[in-house]
Parts: sequence; C-alpha cells; structure tokens
Amino acid sequence: MNTLYYQEDNSLVGNNFGFLRQTLNFEPHLSNADWVITGVPFDMATSGRSGARFGAEAIRRASINLAWEKKRFPYNFVLEKKIKIVDCGDLVFKNGDANDLCQQLQSHATRLLHHNKKMLTFGGDHFISLPLLRAHYLTHGKMALIHFDAHTDTYANGVNYDHGTMFYHAIQEQLISPNNSIQIGIRTEYDDLGFTVLDAPLANDLSIKEIIDTIKNCVGNLPIYLTFDIDCLDPAFAPGTGTPVCGGLSTDKALKIIRNLSGLPIIGMDIVEVAPAYDCSDITALAAATIALELLYMHTAGKI
Repeated sequence: MNTLYYQEDNSLVGNNFGFLRQTLNFEPHLSNADWVITGVPFDMATSGRSGARFGAEAIRRASINLAWEKKRFPYNFVLEKKIKIVDCGDLVFKNGDANDLCQQLQSHATRLLHHNKKMLTFGGDHFISLPLLRAHYLTHGKMALIHFDAHTDTYANGVNYDHGTMFYHAIQEQLISPNNSIQIGIRTEYDDLGFTVLDAPLANDLSIKEIIDTIKNCVGNLPIYLTFDIDCLDPAFAPGTGTPVCGGLSTDKALKIIRNLSGLPIIGMDIVEVAPAYDCSDITALAAATIALELLYMHTAGKI
C-alpha cells in the first residue's frame, strides 16, 4: 500500500507504508488520493474505560510493522499501483466540545466526499460514526450498514453524545436502512430494530461462506458504510479497548470475512475503540492496522 505525504506545496516527497501525518498546509480534498485517512482523537462519549482518543496514533504506529509482511498477504501486490492513500492527520476540534466535534467531522467528511474521495477513519470512540454517516448520507443517500461489534450501539438512552446510541439515532434520522443492515459479533443485549444480527456465538459457528451469503442477501443494492469496533474481536486478540467482552471473533475469522466482501459497494469505513493504555504488546493496535490494510485491499480488489 502506498501512503502519500506532501510538502507545503503539495508535491510528493516520498512513500512509506505507515500512516503518516501531513504538513499544516496540506489539503487532502485537493490531492490525487483515492482514500483519505483521518484520525479522530475523541473519547468523550465513552461509557467504559476512556483512552480511545489515542487510538488513531496507535494504529499508525502499528502499521509500520506491516511493511515487511507484504509477501504474506493474500493479495497480488499489483494492487499497490491501483490505490493512492493519504493520511491527513488528526481532526482539529474544540477540546471538550462534542458538538464542535460533530460539526467539524461532518464538515471535513462532506468536503472530502464532494471531491470524490473515500474515507477510512480511525477513532476515537464509536460515536464518531454518527457525524460520518450524516456526511455520507448527504452524498449517497440512505445506506446499508455492515457493523462489526460486541455491542449493538442502538440503545435509546435519551442523550445526544453516547457511543452506545449512534445507530439508534442513525435510524431515527433515516441515514441507514435497518432492514438492509447487519451486525456481526454481538454478544450483549439488543433490541429488535430491524437489523440482521449474527451474534458472536452464531458467527463463530458459521462458515465464512454462510456469513458472506447472509451479508450479501441483507445489504441488497444500497451503498454500504462499514464500521469496525475493535471489541468485535475477543479480548484475547484485542484487549486494548474500553468495553471488552469475552467470546468474540478471532482476528483470523474477522480478516477472512473482510477479504470476502470484495465487490460490494462500500462507500466509507471506520475503525474505532482502540485504547492503547489497555493494550498488551500493541496487539490491539496491530489488529486494527491489519484490518485497515485488509479493508483497503478488499475494496481495491473489487475494482480490478
């Protein structure tokens, strides 16, 4: 994967596998990148252990470890020449102001989408998906959601900023079609809001083909937003998160599912809830970086 980084005049100065920050004058919506990576250092909406504000930087650091793994990935690396990626650094918003976070993130995303960029966003807690969905809705209309998580995040807690309520609000705002949306890895209580739910016990028993067939039958022809909460993985594979729940998916199974999503009309993606303070040997950040890489290759493979 090529990661582009620029000087103040936007001229290309090098390539690196790692997701690197940009200079202050860089304008990602005017670059030649296909995908723009944005970090969102926000965890004010968390209900568990805080610390996901440091997740994006941890994912970037861990991504460096993947550079030498190229020959071991199951993709033909001609794909490297088919995708251009830029990391525009972390979103800037007023510290401690969740409302400003929403406004700044939606504005940033809307600008990128208006210039035909696709977004892979690193959280931060899972609340960041809501302003991202709002921006994608303005461009693509109502979407299907592919949601990897231990929690449904559809709770109606009567609050505006909570990382467990985003998809309840997304339904209320008609951003997503619940009947065309699917949640994978759930292992907490959930309400019947129309989602197809492959809870963790079921998903762990199903074959990859059965899971992929279920996903494809569910999403139909709608544009798809994919969100991956790292706590979808069992804490044995991803301890560095705010609300870990035992009994989740293995990294291997999650990656196999992702690799088989190629060809679906995915229009945006995020990875959230990495909290490096609780990580062991950076294995959670490495899992998130690997998932990020696989998501990008999966999407690109479907275009060749």
